[in-house]
Amino acid sequence: MTVTGTGNAPDVVDVVALGESMVTFLPSRPGRLADVPAFHRSIGGAESNVACALAAAGHTTRWVSRVGADGFGDHLVEAIGAYGVDVSYVRRDPDRPTGVYFRTAGDRAGDTHEVAYYRAGSAASAMSPAGVDLDAVRAGRVLHLSGITAALSPGCLDLLRELTAPRPNRPLISFDVNHRPGLWGEAYGPEVLLDLARRADIVFVGEDEAEEAWGITGGPVALREALPEPDLVVVKQGAQGAVALPAVRGQSCRWGGTGGRDGTPQSPGCETTPRPAATAPALKVDVVATTGAGDAFAAGFLSATLRGLPLTARLRHGHLAAAATLTTPGDLAAPPPRPLADRLAALDDPAWGRLRLGPGWTDADAEAAEEARTP
Repeated sequence: MTVTGTGNAPDVVDVVALGESMVTFLPSRPGRLADVPAFHRSIGGAESNVACALAAAGHTTRWVSRVGADGFGDHLVEAIGAYGVDVSYVRRDPDRPTGVYFRTAGDRAGDTHEVAYYRAGSAASAMSPAGVDLDAVRAGRVLHLSGITAALSPGCLDLLRELTAPRPNRPLISFDVNHRPGLWGEAYGPEVLLDLARRADIVFVGEDEAEEAWGITGGPVALREALPEPDLVVVKQGAQGAVALPAVRGQSCRWGGTGGRDGTPQSPGCETTPRPAATAPALKVDVVATTGAGDAFAAGFLSATLRGLPLTARLRHGHLAAAATLTTPGDLAAPPPRPLADRLAALDDPAWGRLRLGPGWTDADAEAAEEARTP
């Protein structure tokens, strides 16, 4: 991709991520929110999580959003920028606050898990096509979006429709469905997410959320049939693993294909033949908390995509990045060093199946990682 213009034209980066980030308050101990005496301040946001993880993995990234002109907004911009993410296009809103949320410890899927959001009327919900620098958003090899943004307000939905519309030299659109039923009002529903997904190039979707949002059963093949347009659909199957299904048409994929949605030539090294589906079993992980694992998976997959790795390796890098987050208590975790991740991703199938990762594994060198494999 090339960006036209001179002077103040934004620098091109590997990945631009657009969406709301909030200040997250993590409990000092397990228990009900009513019983937790203190909280540790952190940051959380699907898109900014991806930007931070990719920056930590060595890629150039930009986060575009809107935060309040308040201390929490200061914290978000400073904390995300500290990862090496370009935050110069984050706008400050003098009239609306930065969103915050509190959650209990442990697994989000547990019956006792609680999350208390304070994001209604947040600064990020005021984003719209007129309220962000579209040139800065489009100045990336990849533009990463999620369905969460579409649910924040009609203006945010208009923004995502604008960014996913076909146009010359459009960046590769990565879209994580991220269905959050509690965010949707009466005016819109999950069908909006299906429409946005069909306009993207890479789609990340959980098999369970596709059934909940769209009533699609029948596994990855049925999902691929429901999403015929994207170049690649990545179906997450929880503990079972993940499947990447390329487009079924003869010449596909902007990253490993012959042309873009608008017919313009794309990146060099593209394949001219269809690729088969790829699968990668999930890793055995000693889970500390699940929050943010899906964002980490997307970051690992996109990092491997930017490096031109095969589909199976992309899935494995997604699993490894997710394992880094699963073994830490917060939404964000340092990804494994690239040499370690490459070594583990290159294991043969039996060795991959024996691998078990626990807290601190990303600090291990390659020899210690070998010892982490179970017999």
